[in-house]
Order: sequence, then C-alpha cells, then structure tokens
Amino acid sequence: MARRSRFRMVVLIGVIVAIMCVFLLRMYTLAAVSPDERAVADADSMTYQTTVEGARGCILDRNGNVLVSNRATYNIVIINYVLANTGAANENILKLLQMCEQLGIECQSHFPVTNTRPYEYDMQSLSTTWQTYFRQFLNNRDYDLDISASTLMRNLREAYKIPNDWSQEDVYKVISVRYELELRSVATNLENYMLAEDVDAESLAAVAELGIPGVIVQSGTVREYKTAYAAHLLGTLGAMDADEWEVYRENDDYNMNAMIGKSGIEKAFEEYLHGVSGTKITTVSTTGDVLSEYYTKMPEPGNNVETTIDISLQATAEQALEKVILDLRENGVGKNKEGKDAEGGAVVVQQVKTGEVLACASYPTFDLSTYRENFKELSEDEYSPLYNRALLAAYPPGSIYKMVTAIAAIDYGHYSPYHIITDQGLYTYYDSFQPKCYVWSRATGATHGPIDMRQAIAHSCNYYFYEVGRVTYDTAQKEVGYNPFDVIAKALGLGEPTGVELDEETGMRANAETKKEMYVNEDSGWYGADVLQAVIGQSLNRFTPMQMCSYVQALANQGTRYSATFLSRVISWDYQDLILEHAPEIASQLEMSDDAKLCISEGMYLTTQEGTAEEYFKYYPVKVACKTGTAQWQGTTSSGAFGGSDHASFVLYAPADDPEIAIAVYVEKGSKGGNLSNVCIPILDAYFSSATHYETVMTENTAD
Repeated sequence: MARRSRFRMVVLIGVIVAIMCVFLLRMYTLAAVSPDERAVADADSMTYQTTVEGARGCILDRNGNVLVSNRATYNIVIINYVLANTGAANENILKLLQMCEQLGIECQSHFPVTNTRPYEYDMQSLSTTWQTYFRQFLNNRDYDLDISASTLMRNLREAYKIPNDWSQEDVYKVISVRYELELRSVATNLENYMLAEDVDAESLAAVAELGIPGVIVQSGTVREYKTAYAAHLLGTLGAMDADEWEVYRENDDYNMNAMIGKSGIEKAFEEYLHGVSGTKITTVSTTGDVLSEYYTKMPEPGNNVETTIDISLQATAEQALEKVILDLRENGVGKNKEGKDAEGGAVVVQQVKTGEVLACASYPTFDLSTYRENFKELSEDEYSPLYNRALLAAYPPGSIYKMVTAIAAIDYGHYSPYHIITDQGLYTYYDSFQPKCYVWSRATGATHGPIDMRQAIAHSCNYYFYEVGRVTYDTAQKEVGYNPFDVIAKALGLGEPTGVELDEETGMRANAETKKEMYVNEDSGWYGADVLQAVIGQSLNRFTPMQMCSYVQALANQGTRYSATFLSRVISWDYQDLILEHAPEIASQLEMSDDAKLCISEGMYLTTQEGTAEEYFKYYPVKVACKTGTAQWQGTTSSGAFGGSDHASFVLYAPADDPEIAIAVYVEKGSKGGNLSNVCIPILDAYFSSATHYETVMTENTAD
C-alpha cells in the first residue's frame, strides 16, 4: 500500500513538473522569440509582448497648480505579422497611407532615404539609435554598409514585390513602411510600429472603415501643458539616443522606446516623474482580432514633482522682460537711441533665506504645446528662442561686480567704507592703459568729484574702483599671496555651480589662470590693466543670470549663499504620500567684516536714493537695495552679431532692511542697467501684493 502511494506521488510530481516546464517554455517563447518566430510557432495566431509605459507624473508649481499633466491619446499601430499574412500587404499599406494623407494625419518614419530622385541618405535627421537600427537592417539583409541609396531603393522594391507600374511616390511610401515593419523583426526590443500618434476620433473612424487587417488602435498618453509660461524650465520629452540607452538599459522600468526628459525639469527630475513600465501579453488572429490580452506586470504611474516656481510670478517676469526688450528695440534710450539692437535677456528671482527659485525667465521663449511642430522654425530663429539664457548664457557682469571689489578693498586693502577718493575722470596711473570713469569725457570734463566707497557703489564710479582695486590687489599679493577678488567672487557664487538641478553653465572668473587657459599661445601674464578691467566686472568675467541672482542673494544674507533649487517636494501620483521634501542647503559662506557688510548694504540702498536707480525706486513703497551695471561687449551675441550697444545688468534684493527676495536681470545690448528696473518693478509689485510672501501658502494639491 505504501509502495503504491509512493508511486502515485511520483506520478503526481512528474505531472506537475511537466506542466511547469510547458508553462515556463511558453513564457520564454513570449518573452524571447521575435514576432516572426512566434508566428511560425502558431500558424493561426500570434502572441506578442508589449511594454506599457506607466503614466508620467505631473509637474506643479509651489502653490499646487498643475503645470504639466497627461492627456489620453489614440495611436494607429501596425502589427507586421497580421498585415504580412493578408496577401496584399503593399496594396493595404498604400491604401492606409493615402487615407492618412487625405485626413492630414502625420505619419512617423525613420527611413533614412530622401523621398525623390536622385535618392540620397538623410542620416542627420535620425538619432544615433535609429542609425544603429539602420545598420542592423542592412546587415540582416547582407547588404553592404556603403550601399548607395538608389541601389537600396531598387533592391527593396524587388524584395517587397512592389508592382512596376506604381508611381515613384507610391513606391517610396510603401517601402518606408515596409522598412519600419521589417525592423521589428531585426531589432527585437522594438515595439509594434506606431504609424501615427494622437489621432482624432473622426480620423480613427475613417481609418477603421478601411478594414485593413493588422491596423489597430492603441491608447497612450502625451504631455498636456496647463500654462503658456516657463517653457525653458518645464522642458521637453524625447526618444532615447544610443548614449542615453546605455545609461538606462539596466533599469527594468525603461525600454529603448521609452520617452525621457530631454531638457528642463522633465530631465532634471526624470527619476521621480518616470512611471514603472508594465508588460502586456496579446494574442491576435491572422485577421487581427484580439483573442486574449492580459498583464504579467501592471504599469505604475510616476510621482508628481512640486517645484519652487510660482507660475503667477513667472508669468509676470516673462511679460515684464518681453515688454522692456521690445520697448528697447522700438525706441532705444538716450539721444543715440542705444538698445534698439537689444536681442534677448533673462530674469531670475530667488528667495533669499532658502535659495528657492520663484521665477526664471528667458526671452525670447516658445510654446511647449507646439514645440514639435515648430521646431525647425524655432531652431533657425536669429534670436535663439530655444536657448535658456538664464542658465546657459554667461555674460560679462559689468558694474554689478563692484560689490566684490568693495568687500576686497575693505577686508584685504584696509579701506574704510567712508574713505574718500576724488574722481579725476581719466585714470592715469599706468602710461599704457588709461581707462576713464563713464561720466567723464574730454569735452565736458565731468566727474563724480570727492566720493566715498558707499557712494561709489551708488553712482557706479569706475575711477574709485580702479584705484582701490589696484591698491588692494597689490596689498593682497604682498600680505596673503593670492587674488582677493577671485576668492570673494567664488565664495559669493560667481563662476561656480549654483546648485540648480537643471543644466547650467558655470562661467568663469577673471584671473591669471583663466587668462592663461584662454590665451595659450600668447603672453598671458596678469598685468595691471587686467586688474583694472576685472574689478569693474569686465575682462574675462563671465557669469550666468542665475549666478548673478545667487550672488545678490548671498550679499543679502551678508555672505551666506544658499544653493539655488527648483525642487520643493515630490508627492505620490495620487497626492496621498510625501515622497521627498527639499530642505535649504548652504552652498558657501563668506566671512565679511562689519565694515564690509555696512558698505554693501548702505551702498546698494543709496543706489535707489541718490544713485543710478533713484528715478525708479526712491519712492517705491518697499525699501530696495540694488546695483546697476553696463558691460562693454566686443564679441558676438546669440544672434551672431558683432558689437553694438552695451549689455545691461541689474541686481537687487528687497526689502533692503530685511531681505526676502533677490532678483537679477540681464539684457543683451540693453544699453544701461537702469533700464532694467522696469523688469523688476512688476515682479516686486506682484510679490509684495501677496499677503503671505510665501511663508504660509494653502496648496491646491496637498500631501501630508
């Protein structure tokens, strides 16, 4: 009896093992076999595996307003196995393409051959990934990699058995689709061919009426933009190139066709926004009917990212910046109408006590909702609207740099904030280089007269800073052996990473090392003339508007610089769980003497009371501390133009006696920094009209 029981147990175990083997073999077939091989395995149906992307998380502003979300779409997809078994693949493809053309549906193609004779390759229009696929295609067909485009077209026409009496245009259309379909059996990690994306319901119905086997509708999502602002910040999505695939290929949540953040917040916070991919198994008949469909892994949506941006303040900043630049182009300023050649600019707003970026605008800008359709036009625009000037453009700062020189003069050159120097107009210490104060000319002989350091900041007296800059540099070389301006500028964030999560340029500081790197084949010594230019923000100083804002934020904090950031919180997709909350981080700390602190705060406040920004801020209801700047420019700008009006810079913090926000503005060929006050005033108005000033904000979407 016991022996019989053992026999039955052995038989039962054997049956179970056999069933498991069959199951595992079937699952292996689904996961590892190409579509064509799967079709051979079962002549009456085909089972294929599809990666289903998890919905991407939303992007919100600091108040919970949704800036970017997802919208459901319907896409036309072709299943190669089904279409190939109709016996009329070419005719059906042509019929489908003609209907799409009639309906105005844009079809996607990665076929790298031009559509008219003489045929040529157009590899530049393809990403490196699709170029790799093309080489795989040629290898699979035993074609030489250097095969001409004309020979390839002739060979494929014969291989696909396209009738000889078809027009050249129709032949090309069919070959381009047959190529895409064949790729799906060559490159096993490609999904079914999506012919067209985001097709409207009426067009889908018309395509469905054709009754072409293997042409199906699949649902998906695309990004939907809830704001017309912050395009450079929000960023774009795109398909991975070969280098990006090398980064993501080990991550199970990505396949080669996954859309990833290419720029801006979409790129910076990809790890939070990207959903977890799911896997769907579908079995279809030879006529395209779905026989079964199930998930082996359900997709999961990504998390929502709450940024530090206030979209209302962002809108104000963009509008104000655009207005000032367009006004300059139309009217110019002064008797010489300077600034009529103004090109582009940027404005950045930060919270002083946290480094959070409240607004970050670049002009000209673009519309994310039409980015793909208008890409060619945007990329060829002379003013470079796709270029994020706030983070990627490094400019000479001009006189806004003079606070660096003032701190060095007090803490290294042993000057007092009240030390008086008489402006002589022309600075004649060196025989070979004699720069002048900007108010001086031989005709008028005008100068600032006797002036102390606070007043020199307020009136932007070049002569004063030439003198204290030269003496301070020489004194520091003897006493400490290094360039004090470089040390202070670095601590205040100039020429240093700001901490922002988005891509940024770091710029450079004017010093002997930078000059040696820039002029390798020349006598690159650091001379007195270099010092004089550097201490007024010229020479090789190049900083981004974001760095300029971090710099004035550090001045407002009396030497403490907080890392700039766009990240407030990460929240679960359903807004129920707090995944991450960003905390302020100190990036650097400059130890300043009390005299230096007094000189900076009083000098910048005096700028609004008697100096270069008096007409704009003397009677403004909130006390403002600021500095204007004008930067001479002898290179080419973003449009490629050489020379022209001077660049304009402007920085401020407010309130002057208890700072909350810092602002930096820069306009290419904006003439004078004071002109940019009209960018800042609407921003200050909007900020200080808020009852809370961002201390306590009720959010639209919340998580505990």
